[in-house]
Amino acid sequence: MRLTVHRFAPLVLSALLATPPLHAQQRPANSVSLEAYLDWEDVSGPRLSPDGQQVLFSRRWVDKMNDKWESSVWIMNADGSRSRSLMSGSDAQWSPDGKRIAYIAKGEPSGSQIFVKWMDGDAAPTQISRLTETPSSLQWSPDGKTIAFNMNVPVADNWRIAMPQPPKGAKWTEAPKVVTKLNYRSDRIGFTDDGIRQIFVITADGGTARQITTGDNGASAPAFSPDGKWIAFSGLREANAENMFRKSHIYAASTETAEIKQITHRWGTSGSPSYSPNGKMIAFMAADSVNHSASAEDKLWIMNADGSGAHLISGTLDRPISGANWAPDGSGVYFNVESEGSKNFYFATTTGQYRPVSSGKQMLTVAGAVGKLGLAVGVRSTSTKPNDIVTFTIPATGTASAFNQITNVNDDVLAGKELATTEEIWYKSKDGMKIQGWIMKPYGFDPAKKYPLMLEIHGGPQAMYNVGFDYARQDHAAAGYVILFTNPRGSTGYGMKFTNEIMNAYPDKDFDDLMAGVDTVVGRGYIDQKNMFVFGCSGGGVLTSWTVGHTDRFAAAAALCPVIDWMSFVGQTDGASWYQNFDKPFWEDPSEYLKRSPIMYVGHVKTPTLLMTGILDLRTPMPQTEEYYRALKMHGTPTAMIRMNNEYHGTSSTPSNFLRTQLYLRSWFDKYGTKPMSATSTGNPE
Repeated sequence: MRLTVHRFAPLVLSALLATPPLHAQQRPANSVSLEAYLDWEDVSGPRLSPDGQQVLFSRRWVDKMNDKWESSVWIMNADGSRSRSLMSGSDAQWSPDGKRIAYIAKGEPSGSQIFVKWMDGDAAPTQISRLTETPSSLQWSPDGKTIAFNMNVPVADNWRIAMPQPPKGAKWTEAPKVVTKLNYRSDRIGFTDDGIRQIFVITADGGTARQITTGDNGASAPAFSPDGKWIAFSGLREANAENMFRKSHIYAASTETAEIKQITHRWGTSGSPSYSPNGKMIAFMAADSVNHSASAEDKLWIMNADGSGAHLISGTLDRPISGANWAPDGSGVYFNVESEGSKNFYFATTTGQYRPVSSGKQMLTVAGAVGKLGLAVGVRSTSTKPNDIVTFTIPATGTASAFNQITNVNDDVLAGKELATTEEIWYKSKDGMKIQGWIMKPYGFDPAKKYPLMLEIHGGPQAMYNVGFDYARQDHAAAGYVILFTNPRGSTGYGMKFTNEIMNAYPDKDFDDLMAGVDTVVGRGYIDQKNMFVFGCSGGGVLTSWTVGHTDRFAAAAALCPVIDWMSFVGQTDGASWYQNFDKPFWEDPSEYLKRSPIMYVGHVKTPTLLMTGILDLRTPMPQTEEYYRALKMHGTPTAMIRMNNEYHGTSSTPSNFLRTQLYLRSWFDKYGTKPMSATSTGNPE
């Protein structure tokens, strides 16, 4: 049930915060508090103006009364001065001449619409669209006359039946939704349950949006050619069950005739095209494989605008890359690289020499183009510094020596607060594989004392825990826990061989990697082995449920949004090609599906295991959680199932649900640790 405006702040929040930690030390008064999360803000999408003098960005904040995140468009000088809010909205983009901005905000008659604002005065923004679906990925044409964008096109129901007309005034049940295609994952090229994402254009002065792309291939974000005559994009090669969102090509659509021509003809996936400043070349991302680790395998390529002369420019760099943008002079391409828990900025010449532009233990993301004088703007975070916008000048050689932080959006929340510290560790797994991880220790940590341990497992599984600031961990550490988070094999950021170690073998040795990490921390002498806990969401939920079926060393566990039955999951998820994780479809050979399903080991589970999933989850659907809950109950294992309202994949996108997730986790762990429940605790998890 949605929280009402009047009940949220005074009643629900106070109840959520009433239960203190039971095993952990007393929370220091100067530590980060959970309720302060409702004052937390975030920044994203900084864009440098064409003249290099100003920065547009989005600033996100919590609407406490309506229990949701809101976003505003802000602007400031490039040195950080005169920071001010322009209007509600997001995805702001400068026009080529810097005189206008386009952005997305709530409009009329309803939903998200496209707005344009002139920047030479105080004139109000103009809503230029009247769309029935949500636009995204705004892109100005080079002459500033039109704006291209993505929008979902609903799939028409072509199945006609001869239904009689209802009697006048009758209230018949709404017609059913007819589904004739597999449900495509919405985080891929352009498919959802309800339609196909296509490219549209609209005049910057307003009018009717015109559809540029059609058909079943879908379309990624648009990229104009410098003469404005073509829009490059990526789309599926074959829209069918076995190849959906895996084999993709680069296409170009004529802005005048909507003619579409295929540019790439290579095996695997090709995406994220962008034209060089002179329009003669296109940079793009490509991977040779079509499996679920393809995005981790992407490398940076360039080719002539007609598709000829394609060649690799990221060389032997075997790390996930993203955010490619051409240098203003066309000499090469800038891009982001994730490696060993950090993200930094790189540059590759058109002939294939690449180098880091930044370095360090940080998460630095540069999404927009670099200025003509070498000024770059991005979002930077470290373990003790949350996301803020920074600028830096790119040197001709070597790496940037300094960052100029030009926002401080959470200084008020963190003022006077002592943060937990993070220690990087490397250790060997059971078979000798080197694994990276981090130990977060509470403020005032004393190695002579014993602390409860939380093992946190990431999802994906092709993902990477990193050194960026994490409010949830800071809150757990403030409650007195030591947190261990690692990147077991299958994670990205360590090369494709490491990522593919779990291909057709998940879960397996990644479990050994996690347990070796626990052994490493326990070996340091400050962990209370009777109070060790494990949790994770999505892929982390998979490994949590796998863990409790293979060891009893944890006092309690929490499997959030888990997959526990690979056979039923194939038919339930919004990623209907997940059977590609195995050598064969389950109807040909179910043995591996059964062997890798945590539910097959439920008879071994003695660990009290909490289950928590969003009721709207399509990625790891609720039936997976229900199936495991029933099995645990039948086996007699202590368990509870929490069905999180207003959540899709995950449990904490809604602000109040973030609070709930934190508190339910600790309440469950407190209940099943070795110390008795506090007299001030309320409720019984069972």
